[in-house]
Amino acid sequence: MTRIETPVTRLLGTDLPIVQAGMSWASSCSALPLAVSNAGGLGVVAAGPMRLPDLSRVLAEMAAGTDQPWAVNLPLYRAGADEVIDLVLRHRPPVLIASQGGPRRYLARFHDAGTRCLHVVAGVEHARKAADAGVDALVVVGAEAGGHPPPAMVTTSVLVRAVARAVPSVPLIASGGIADGAGLAAMLALGAGAAQFGTRFLASAESSVHNAYKQAVVDAGVDATRTVGHGLGVIRVLDNNFTARMLGLEAAGAEEALRRKTFQASTLRDAALHGDVVEGKLEAGQSAGLVDEVLPAAEIVAKIVREYRAARAGLPPIT
Repeated sequence: MTRIETPVTRLLGTDLPIVQAGMSWASSCSALPLAVSNAGGLGVVAAGPMRLPDLSRVLAEMAAGTDQPWAVNLPLYRAGADEVIDLVLRHRPPVLIASQGGPRRYLARFHDAGTRCLHVVAGVEHARKAADAGVDALVVVGAEAGGHPPPAMVTTSVLVRAVARAVPSVPLIASGGIADGAGLAAMLALGAGAAQFGTRFLASAESSVHNAYKQAVVDAGVDATRTVGHGLGVIRVLDNNFTARMLGLEAAGAEEALRRKTFQASTLRDAALHGDVVEGKLEAGQSAGLVDEVLPAAEIVAKIVREYRAARAGLPPIT
């Protein structure tokens, strides 16, 4: 097995510094995370939209399907989060990736169970607080990311470097705008110990989203995403009818009630499960413009490694 050793791979026990993002619906299953973990990366189950019986089944499938490290992603704002935490603890996942809440809520219980705890942050101050709380590593999300980018819209390259300088003792995973091995090399050079790939694995054979959603990602250019929902919970999505309506309302200064009604009328579920790429919320990052085809997840991992090697070999030597 090929190995690229970093502080993150040493912490998590993976062969490669490649993390598949926990994406609602896309990795709310075992197929994609298992494929990534068995290929040497860290596969991540997205617990956010899952019913408890489904989550319990998928976690059991993960434990049975690999002897490699894997993770559960849990947004702490979801309904019944405490009940979800109890369920996840019973399955003792090797790694937990938590977001949208404070780490003190869960940290001691998961550490007692032997789980490595990673926390998602979108700014230097949050990174310092999470580090002080005792998390094992940080996932640093920049503005290019799909789904929920940071409110301040600081790019991944700047934010990763800033967090690396602010908390140099904590391993970092960079996330946002990374789709290939060159991006991985760049993030390692900035001080991260791994890169998280979301949109790239969204367009994988094992991803659970509708094929029309995957094709929309493949067809997108780097300028095909927009941020909408300002004041409501900003998301980065691909252009479609929903996006155009929201942009029009925001540009016109429409009242919050109308913007909220329009925002809530479309869902990620409609796009992911039913293939509504016209009216649904097509969450995707700017890296969609770097994704040219749908591939099996293991092949994506291998391709990233080849590209990483090529990127390193292409750097000019010091003379």
